Amino acid sequence: MITSSHNPRIQWVRRLQRQPHQRQSEGVFIVEGVRLVEEALLAGWQPDWVLYTPDLSPRGQSILQRLPASAVEQVSPAIMRVASDTQTPQGILAVIPQRALPFPIDLNFVLLLDAIRDPGNLGTILRTAAAAGVQGVILSPGSVDPFSPKVLRSAMGAHFRLPLALLDWKEIQSLLRPASHPSGLKTYLSDVEGSLAYTLADFHLPTALIVGGEAEGASAEARQLAEARVHIPMAPGVESLNAAVAAAVLLFEVVRQRNS
Repeated sequence: MITSSHNPRIQWVRRLQRQPHQRQSEGVFIVEGVRLVEEALLAGWQPDWVLYTPDLSPRGQSILQRLPASAVEQVSPAIMRVASDTQTPQGILAVIPQRALPFPIDLNFVLLLDAIRDPGNLGTILRTAAAAGVQGVILSPGSVDPFSPKVLRSAMGAHFRLPLALLDWKEIQSLLRPASHPSGLKTYLSDVEGSLAYTLADFHLPTALIVGGEAEGASAEARQLAEARVHIPMAPGVESLNAAVAAAVLLFEVVRQRNS
């Protein structure tokens, strides 16, 4: 059992929790809690290392039985609090290698997030995108690290099922409008000043939705890429919706149209 906060591996976990560049350079991320570790295993994401406390629930103990003994380490509750990013740890924490799920060849439903910087918003959007059946989510430059602890908690396992890519604008252009199919996906930008109400857009066609950042809205690159701008009608005096809420409204309008 690890009982010292000075243990090198505990210090390593703390760095992974706090430093995006550490996660990126080592190609790993951390999930906490029984449900998220379960989601990872169900989706075939095998942890490199798992910490657990003696008071871990029976449900959590059943997770440990599915892992090799060499990948599991017991720690005291005090050390789990040191290693954890939450105030009330659930008694299990896993270090998992990052991997890129492939985008389908025939794309018809893509979400492009333009410089979303709030971790809670990004995680909520990813969870909603997975529920709506989005085939892949693209993050533009300037976005928050999608593998940050708060994003992972808010996404509730979406990372394990949803193709996700952080791309530059040239790569985004190539993915949405490949040379082999120049027309590509019909690209709609969510914009409070858009001329088209979102319910009047035709989302039956292969579609890419762009949702801009919370503070500054869509970038010049996103506006240039968009073929149409849609708005969500709101009551007078209301400026805009939270990015996560706007994304949910638009994504499930696509679902509604395609199921009707």
